[in-house]
Amino acid sequence: MRSIEVQILGQSYAIKTEEDEAYIRSLARYVDEKLREIYTVAPNISQTKATVMAAFGIADELFKLRMEQEDLDRMLEEKAKILSGLLD
Repeated sequence: MRSIEVQILGQSYAIKTEEDEAYIRSLARYVDEKLREIYTVAPNISQTKATVMAAFGIADELFKLRMEQEDLDRMLEEKAKILSGLLD
């Protein structure tokens, strides 16, 4: 495992990971962008509240994508069953 230093809101964070460095840096940029969006709307918000709001927004994106993926998986299963029935 190695350490990759990233910047989020001007602060350095050492991320210990086995992941690709470019991937980790892209994650840090994404988190930084989300936090900056919050500070643009609410410049006087505390760092803790901004962090929680950013985490909530990212979790929302994740859950919506998971639901979309589940819908796609169900649709593919239905299509596969239909195709399988046609081949029988």
